[in-house]
Amino acid sequence: MDTQLLIICGLTFVIHVIATLAYAVRIAGVRTRRIAVSFSLFGIIALVSRTANSFQGPFIAKRVELDIAHHMGHGLLGDFRLFLLTATLASVVGTFLIPTFQRYFSRAVEHFQANRSVSRLLLHIFSRGGVNYIRIGARFPSRHNVTQLASGAGVSRKVIGLNAIAMAIWTVGVFASLYAGYLKPDLRVTCANLSSVINGLATVVLAVVIDPQVSVMTDDVIEGRISENSFRRAITTLAGARVLGTLCAQAVLLPAALIIVRVAELI
Repeated sequence: MDTQLLIICGLTFVIHVIATLAYAVRIAGVRTRRIAVSFSLFGIIALVSRTANSFQGPFIAKRVELDIAHHMGHGLLGDFRLFLLTATLASVVGTFLIPTFQRYFSRAVEHFQANRSVSRLLLHIFSRGGVNYIRIGARFPSRHNVTQLASGAGVSRKVIGLNAIAMAIWTVGVFASLYAGYLKPDLRVTCANLSSVINGLATVVLAVVIDPQVSVMTDDVIEGRISENSFRRAITTLAGARVLGTLCAQAVLLPAALIIVRVAELI
């Protein structure tokens, strides 16, 4: 594995780990009863993901350009499949980190609520007390969190299916547009700018179906209409659907790239 490929895989890993940990933020918000503060603080962490995302595209684009320019033919499709496999691995790791992360994040929310200063929060994280809590606060996922899924997923099958589909489309969006440029070199700039054709579908599903459902469930927990255990089941199920979606992205990659090529030819 060359250095460029390793860097791209690393950036992809960071992006998808942080995206998966977003599920833990809702659990932390429920536990602390500070939903708005939780999402605001997570926005700081999301900056890392956005930064990684801003570098990921150019790195992959350069790899495509070099392959086209030098007629290397070294199996670029295999590289893209490796990126998708990295996304799956990152989603699995992020899912296993949810129990630990929500404990850390709940503590961060409570500290911020008391001190109301991001700088003090950052200093506390790197203080002796903060480092000790990081050491003792780590938790493996409870077996009960998995076995309780037998009593119900917490969300409908429709939502689970749509979440998996949306994650597959969202995961493959940038990759498909850049691979489409490899398939159609004379229109590669157009193809690279058509990732919205793919990502737009995922965004619609997430914004119209998934996010409102999860938001309603979050409010229901706060108001005591459903139990926290039911909410945890739903989050665990959606995290699993996310992993499934990244696996399905392997099958979506080539068809999505061909769709983008066709759109590029038509416009």
